[in-house]
Amino acid sequence: MAEPLLVRAARRGPVERTPVWFMRQAGRSLPEYRAIREKHAFFEVASTPELCAEVTLQPVRRHDVDAAVMFADIMTPVLGMGLDVRLVEGVGPVVDRPVRTMADVEALRVPDPEEAFAPVLEAVRLVRGALRPDQAVVGFCGGPFTVAGYLVEGRPSREFAVTKRLMLTEPAVWHALLARLADTFAAYVAAKARSGADVIQLFDSWVGALSPAHYRTYVAPYSARILAAVDVPTIHFGTGTATLLEEMAAAGGDVIGLDWRIPLDAGWDRVPDRAVQGNLDPAVLLAPWERIEAEALDVLARAAGRPGHIFNLGHGVLPSVDADTLTRLAALVRERSAAPVPA
Repeated sequence: MAEPLLVRAARRGPVERTPVWFMRQAGRSLPEYRAIREKHAFFEVASTPELCAEVTLQPVRRHDVDAAVMFADIMTPVLGMGLDVRLVEGVGPVVDRPVRTMADVEALRVPDPEEAFAPVLEAVRLVRGALRPDQAVVGFCGGPFTVAGYLVEGRPSREFAVTKRLMLTEPAVWHALLARLADTFAAYVAAKARSGADVIQLFDSWVGALSPAHYRTYVAPYSARILAAVDVPTIHFGTGTATLLEEMAAAGGDVIGLDWRIPLDAGWDRVPDRAVQGNLDPAVLLAPWERIEAEALDVLARAAGRPGHIFNLGHGVLPSVDADTLTRLAALVRERSAAPVPA
């Protein structure tokens, strides 16, 4: 069986065209997803294999993208650690009892993934069985800093002041927390890969809040542990990370995700021995088609046919984006990148 296009690109091998998928492609931008959510809560969908698989496959059928990203939340594995998490509309993940002491950390368990995440793993198997051989299943987990930030702050934050204070004034507590998260997440993504995930992405969405020195000391070893836990290709992603690209690459990842704040070619020059993913600004998809087309073609031009480019947004699809725009964009990338790519 031929390897999925995304897998070959992640390994910087020859591909017939640039693979394309979109972070957060499964979800609120799709009317068929909203119809399911009228009857089922988020975590009910994510923990019911048939519903999870259906929502995961909806954008693949509609947009004909090259990957299905498993429908889940970065807090999903945290539920298996014994913490209660609420997803509050317009806010995000909320933890009513934040993790701020060594006793709080020691109360977190590292679960057996085959038991704690059995519905998620069954959904992976269902999705893999429904896809064509050239399409990939992307499994993911949250990055250690981002998830720790939610646990320590108790809710999303822009400054991560409470998180950084813990990190810098209680380093033993911080390292114990990140070690426990890394152990859980490594087992979680390894189980996903065994169940059929072709690629694993580490979403450390808010790690750009850190300086390179703090990232290197307080986060990189734990990201490295997670990324090294699987044999399939890995994507290492964060936002606001223009100052961290070399550090992220050193921590691991066959592919480095680039957000829209750095030109794709400039970002790639910083990590020349890796594939890259990105990096159209998600807000561009709210513009007229002529502007979307021009900016998407600029991304492709900056990639210049170099082996190892995966077309994506610089972050997730905004809920207000017209689903037909994503379909049209995926078709544009397929058509305009179809020339042979040199090995």
